[in-house]
Amino acid sequence: MNQKSESAQPGEEGEGTLLSHLFELRTRLLRSVLCILVVFLALFPFANTIYTYLAGPLMAHLPEGASMIAIEVAAPFLIPFKLVLMLAIVISVPFLLYQAWAFIAPGLYKHEKRLAVPLLVSSTLLFYLGMAFAYFVVFPLIFAFFTASAPEGVAVMTDISRYLDFIILLFLAFGIAFEVPIATILLVAMGLTTPQQLAAKRPYVIVGVFVVGMVLTPPDIISQTLLALPMWVLFEIGIILSRIMIKKKAEAEGRDPGDATDGPLSESDMDEELDRAEAEERRNRQRQDT
Repeated sequence: MNQKSESAQPGEEGEGTLLSHLFELRTRLLRSVLCILVVFLALFPFANTIYTYLAGPLMAHLPEGASMIAIEVAAPFLIPFKLVLMLAIVISVPFLLYQAWAFIAPGLYKHEKRLAVPLLVSSTLLFYLGMAFAYFVVFPLIFAFFTASAPEGVAVMTDISRYLDFIILLFLAFGIAFEVPIATILLVAMGLTTPQQLAAKRPYVIVGVFVVGMVLTPPDIISQTLLALPMWVLFEIGIILSRIMIKKKAEAEGRDPGDATDGPLSESDMDEELDRAEAEERRNRQRQDT
């Protein structure tokens, strides 16, 4: 009986750990949903005002006397509702990322935590910066082009539902596009590539960003170009930051910075790095216990 109970203890301990993780995940998700709900309720009374503000770049270039229209019966209510819900999610992103971080952080190594926190903060700021670039730079240019291109005798009357879908697509496209430096740094930090290899593939990257611009934006050359050019610039910034990161890491480890950029780590080197990180983590835990 004692042997059976002792053999069952590891399984019971594993079940308890799994259940505790599931309960914590449930708590984090509920907090995230509650945050979105609170922000949504706070913004909903201003839904029409917010939509009017977002429609400003288009309204500024409509012909005199022209206005936007609502084709569907429920659109005047549903479209501001949809807009506020999307805006509540965007505003809640820092809190949502914090909840995700609080859930996964206990399972990360110390060096992983040092890299993750700056990346989470900078990726959030870059996403917001991409949306701001779309609103203040891209929207005025493309709406001026669209309205000026209308044939004579054609009345420009944009449906509020289609306009919202259009700007949401552009907001997401530019927000994601501005994450290019983060993706570049992650690839280098994981040892999958080096800044030198990325720089050597610059011609392919330039073609790629224009293809991405063509896929993510509406079918007009202005939107595609305005998305592709910032992505190219951000790619170059990512290479520069990756070089700085590698140089600082090499100096901290007492190595020649040039040796850290020869290429991705081999399997044996990666195993050595993992063993070293695990040993360092064990030493830190022993110090904490003592």
